Amino acid sequence: MSDSYVIIGDGVAGSSAAETLREEAPDAEVTVLTDEGEALYNRILIKEFAKGKLPEAPISIHDEEWYAERDIDLRLNTVVVDIDVENDRVCTHEDEVFDYDKLLLAIGGTPQQLPVENSDAEGVHHFWTFQDARAIKESVEDAEHGVIVGAGLLGIDFAAICGAQDVEAKYLMRGDSWWRYALSNEGAELMHDAMRERGVEPVFDSGVDRFETDDDGVVTSAVDPNGESYDCDFAGVAIGLDFNTELVEDTPVETDNGIIVDEYMRTNVDNVFAAGDITEFHDVILGERAQNGAWGSAKEQGTIAAKNMLEYESDVFEWVSSYSITHFDFPFLSFGHPTLGDDEVEATTGDGEWRRVALKDGRIVGGVLIGDLSPQSAFKQLMRERRDVADQKDVLMEPGFSVDDLAPKSEQ
Repeated sequence: MSDSYVIIGDGVAGSSAAETLREEAPDAEVTVLTDEGEALYNRILIKEFAKGKLPEAPISIHDEEWYAERDIDLRLNTVVVDIDVENDRVCTHEDEVFDYDKLLLAIGGTPQQLPVENSDAEGVHHFWTFQDARAIKESVEDAEHGVIVGAGLLGIDFAAICGAQDVEAKYLMRGDSWWRYALSNEGAELMHDAMRERGVEPVFDSGVDRFETDDDGVVTSAVDPNGESYDCDFAGVAIGLDFNTELVEDTPVETDNGIIVDEYMRTNVDNVFAAGDITEFHDVILGERAQNGAWGSAKEQGTIAAKNMLEYESDVFEWVSSYSITHFDFPFLSFGHPTLGDDEVEATTGDGEWRRVALKDGRIVGGVLIGDLSPQSAFKQLMRERRDVADQKDVLMEPGFSVDDLAPKSEQ
């Protein structure tokens, strides 16, 4: 009798796992359960759709026929309500039961809600799914004034969407700069200027105390903790994710902020694995537990999880993630874990070019590049090599930096 594999979640982690399982185990039963109403699409490109830069067609990656051709049982609009790890089965909202030999949890997260009055008003949007993107596009096309909350990598997508759709917007930030945990004021100011050029004004030391609405429940303004009121008929909120750990809270599966896995994507339950945003994984490069929601990272985790579900046991997740922003006239890329570390070095390397590298115990753990992305391969290589560069960190800031610019290890 062939093994049965159940995957909960059809994002890139779940889908890449299903594809790998089918390639490596042609006779296995592979079932994918997802609460979304459409098969895998490119989460990176949905922001370009919301900006009005792309039609829907290029965003879909797999249609239902793709799964059928590979004999993968895809169940759309299916909500898993119970996981019974003692009896190796999951139950859906329609009381359908799926037995498994191995289970993969690729269940991701849900956008956090602002805990303020009228945060669920019409015109207040969160950005995670393709359905969200469609609603955002429809709303922003008819808007005149916008408010954005969330000074991170998802919040800036809302800024770009407002700019592309000619909506004047206020970007309300709690601190004194955008993504202040990864950028200094000097680096952040490049991003601030790019926003301003597109009609999006950063407002520092601000936030939202409440939204106000009209008699129909449509948002009309946002009031910040200082009492300042900002008119808006469109609001974008991107303050982080709540990871969907509630699905396993009554099981022995160990969780913290996400589902805890080792470098093989295994949970503490023998035949249960996890991949993608939901995981707190052992980062073999960092040497500690970490989370990372980048597309490439999730895809690789799904592949590694599938191979180890097949008991290869030798496939370790070792990955330096990266996340790029293409909203502006200059490139922007973060890699690794730029908000971590006990040391850092940064420099302006040219007109509109800036970089920062975060280090821990003398080793690179992440960084941010603005304007010039050419050093990214060298920085990632040094991360993978766990190279100690503490005594040469200034060399990392030189224009055109490459690994060859560092002194040989024997001379350090």
